[in-house]
Amino acid sequence: MINEVRAYFAKLELAPEVAELYLALHTYGPQTISQLSRNAGVERTRIYRLIDELAASPLIEVETHYKRHILKAAPVGNLQVLLSKKEQELVTLQEGLDHVGQLLSTGSGAGSPFTHVQFYKGSEGIKQMIWNQTKATTEIVCILNESMQRQTNSAFFDRWVRTINERGVRSRGVINDHFIKKQQEWYSAHSNERLKHWQSRRILPGVFPIRHSTIAYNNVVLHYNWMKGEIFGIEIYNQDIADAQRRFFEMLWQQAKPVKVKLGGAEAMP
Repeated sequence: MINEVRAYFAKLELAPEVAELYLALHTYGPQTISQLSRNAGVERTRIYRLIDELAASPLIEVETHYKRHILKAAPVGNLQVLLSKKEQELVTLQEGLDHVGQLLSTGSGAGSPFTHVQFYKGSEGIKQMIWNQTKATTEIVCILNESMQRQTNSAFFDRWVRTINERGVRSRGVINDHFIKKQQEWYSAHSNERLKHWQSRRILPGVFPIRHSTIAYNNVVLHYNWMKGEIFGIEIYNQDIADAQRRFFEMLWQQAKPVKVKLGGAEAMP
């Protein structure tokens, strides 16, 4: 139990001593700094330096008596204040990242008439490629072999869907039976927010076998694959290539059929 508390405090980026001090106060009750130093095994001078952080945590309450401080443990639920602050910081950082991305794209990458290729590897790389789609200003068109949520995680998928929905991005997908099967398996055990502006059609393998996933938006075409332990992806920034991929998608779209599978009252979707 003690180690789990220490690990959780570390994830909140609190000083290691904060966990020791809180545990000592929780165990022995309100204490002076001298008492707390003995019970927690933290030097008095270090406690004095940490007082401001302790009071702001807000896990520890500090009462000033005549010539001394009395420290006591606050309810652990007070950490919700810190979590809310970090959540807002994450939102601010995400907004800043979008702005920085727009600044850096000027003259290169998505803003350049020249071809730019970006290679990604591993699950984190694939997640970055997927997240980049939230910057789409055009419809996203997809040829899908695998559903993304199985390879990312539910929290990432929910955040991605929420951002896509908030920005009103529309998308269509040509999907195969493997994709539909994986979606059925996922939604039989999970409940996630769904894309609001998504349409899909199923294509038979005899018409076009889908071996990996391809997505196009803006002037970007991306290919990715995570079958048989191989996880990699490629982004190609080129307007002509993106336009050609969209034309190819429309050809497949005309040959594909509407999806009949219902998952929780909704059409199969990524």
